Amino acid sequence: MELIETPYLLGEKNKHIQKALNFNKTQVVNMQLQKGEKIAEHDSMADVLIIVRSGKVSFVVEGQTVEAAPDNILHMNPKEKHSLTAIEPSDLLVLQITP
Repeated sequence: MELIETPYLLGEKNKHIQKALNFNKTQVVNMQLQKGEKIAEHDSMADVLIIVRSGKVSFVVEGQTVEAAPDNILHMNPKEKHSLTAIEPSDLLVLQITP
C-alpha cells in the first residue's frame, strides 16, 4: 500500500503539475489549474483518462469540444490531439495507460 499526497495548492500559486505515481504501464499526474489557464495542444502514446476532482475543464479533442467535471470521466485514445482550458479553478488526475 502507498498513500500519495496531492495537496490542493492553487491558493498559493498558479498551475501545479505533480507526477504522483508510476506503476506497471500507468503514470498518474495531479494537475491543478487556475481559471483560464491552458495546456497547449499535444497528444500521448498512451490511453488517457481524465478524472476531475473539482472544477470544470474544457477539452478540445480532435476538434470536438467537451467539458469535463467531477460527475464524469474523459477517455482519450492514443495519439488523439487535445488541448484544455480551465473554466473554473480545477484539480484533475490524469492517468496515462500505455498498451
